Amino acid sequence: MRAFAITVVIAALAGCGVETATTAATGAAIKAKEVEAAKKTQDQTRQKIDQTMEQMQQRAQQAGDAGQR
Repeated sequence: MRAFAITVVIAALAGCGVETATTAATGAAIKAKEVEAAKKTQDQTRQKIDQTMEQMQQRAQQAGDAGQR
């Protein structure tokens, strides 16, 4: 009877470990997706900033050219 009780306790503890590992792996996968999405957003934002800066430089150049005429 004692051996059976020990076996049940060990099986229960092993099950908890598997569940914890699965939960941790799922959490890590979600975080990886969040990081990837954040990188995409960062790249898109950087591109928009670069485009805006280029437009501002072009407008400043055009204004300077118009002022020299």
